[in-house]
Amino acid sequence: MIPKHRLIALAALSSTLAACGGPAIPRPAAAPRPPVAAPPTTVVRPVQHNSLIGNSADAIGRMFGKPRLDLHEGPARKLQYAGTACILDIYFYPARAGAEPVATHVDARTPDGRNAEVNSCAAALRR
Repeated sequence: MIPKHRLIALAALSSTLAACGGPAIPRPAAAPRPPVAAPPTTVVRPVQHNSLIGNSADAIGRMFGKPRLDLHEGPARKLQYAGTACILDIYFYPARAGAEPVATHVDARTPDGRNAEVNSCAAALRR
């Protein structure tokens, strides 16, 4: 059984706390937000159409010889070929885990940094 003085203290405390609650103050309504578009579910990559896409690094090596740069990062690889007319960067990635990397992207530029056409640059470097 709970002593009487504790019951009185508990009742007083309950009354005090109940008085603190008071009526709720309404908050101003928030302005409606415009709907947000869902993020895309797939990454869209530009498709390149040139004679190098889909080739292995070995096939590219047979076309151009020894690269100026041969960089590896994880499963990715970059080969760079350079001549007086242009610089060609070929990027290789595996199509799926465990597959041989193939050329998936190619950049071409002039020695001063301007964009160059990939097939023309590749033809100039093959000569």
